[in-house]
Amino acid sequence: MAGGSAIRGSRVGAGPMGEAERGEAAPRVYISFWCASGHEVSPSFASDAEIPELWDCPKCGAPAGQDKANPPSAQKNEPYKTHLAYVRERRSKEDGDAILAEAIAKVRGEVWEG
Repeated sequence: MAGGSAIRGSRVGAGPMGEAERGEAAPRVYISFWCASGHEVSPSFASDAEIPELWDCPKCGAPAGQDKANPPSAQKNEPYKTHLAYVRERRSKEDGDAILAEAIAKVRGEVWEG
């Protein structure tokens, strides 16, 4: 029995496909960007597109600029702060001690007099 699908072994979109089927490609321009680590990345843009000032380096994640001699500096990431660190920014040590004393008094069932 010699049956089967006529498209056996292929998939949707497979086969020769040129500009005749897709249409003409837009004119492209390649722009080089450099990061502080010296990595170069050259993404392509449509010739009439607005070129961004900064581009993310795919190797190290730092910002990259178009000036090889003066690449942008890496952004400083602030480390994760705990809830306690944020509270300490808003309150003085004396306020914190008073709040702690009040909380301890409530837990113990005492009447707190601040």
